[in-house]
Amino acid sequence: MQKIEDVILFQIDLTSKVSKQHSQKEFDKLGLGITVEQWVILKLLSEKKNLSQRDLANKSYRDPASITRTIDLLEKKGLLERQAIPNNRRRYHINLTNEGGSFIERNMDLINKHRALSITGLTKAEMETLSSVLEKIRSNMS
Repeated sequence: MQKIEDVILFQIDLTSKVSKQHSQKEFDKLGLGITVEQWVILKLLSEKKNLSQRDLANKSYRDPASITRTIDLLEKKGLLERQAIPNNRRRYHINLTNEGGSFIERNMDLINKHRALSITGLTKAEMETLSSVLEKIRSNMS
């Protein structure tokens, strides 16, 4: 019988958790005042304007209820805003505020350093292989 530590899906999940924990420690050490999940939402909004809550849930692979809580927190921090859609009282466009855009710009170096640390020692060919393998796993599981 295969040990759990040898199961590739367990290894992927473990890697994801270690990465999030490391990132959160860095965020906390620098006093950013946000979570890794909140960063993902801000980054998605920096890449595309007028996303809906459903768009954010789909793009971040999170459930709509947790997206609502995250949006509420980031709105209170002044980093994003909900904008009413004419003739639609149930949906909103969600966008970064000027402060949210500045926050992303100020902290991209930190994120880029973290990303570089995570792939230290990997060759370009290994990165391409890893990306391809992960894509195959996602495809198998969809």
